[in-house]
Amino acid sequence: MAGLYFEEFSVGQKFVHALRRTVTEADNVLFSAMTHNPAPLHLDEEYMKGTEFGARLVNSFFTLGLMVGISVHETTLGTTVANLGMDEVRFPKPVFHGDTLHVESEVLDKRESKSRPDNGIVVFLHRALNQRGEVVAQCKRTALMLRTPHGSTGSA
Repeated sequence: MAGLYFEEFSVGQKFVHALRRTVTEADNVLFSAMTHNPAPLHLDEEYMKGTEFGARLVNSFFTLGLMVGISVHETTLGTTVANLGMDEVRFPKPVFHGDTLHVESEVLDKRESKSRPDNGIVVFLHRALNQRGEVVAQCKRTALMLRTPHGSTGSA
């Protein structure tokens, strides 16, 4: 199990996730089609040539999912019970086909669950950056996490 248990997180803890991902045209078109989003800004190159962007934009919900997905291995893989919410989702710069994204995460808060003694709540700030170091997405994610099982020392 790669994820950390509730007790293994500390406020201010930072992760620079090793996994990077170059976003492709296929990612964008498939995701937009799968989610029934026909917006021309994702699918119509000719239309987008006449806009301030000059090319199709990657679907922001794909970017959001990729950002959180990249963070999972080193933070919550196998130790999360559920996502409780995502707040303050922002996309300050566009993502284009061919951009390579990497992700950084920080623990903003943690607290014991009042209603679930085997769980705790951790609030993460996730940031996705492109190959130029520009923040292209960020969000606060609140996760319900497993506590370390009794008799276990947690992850290595």
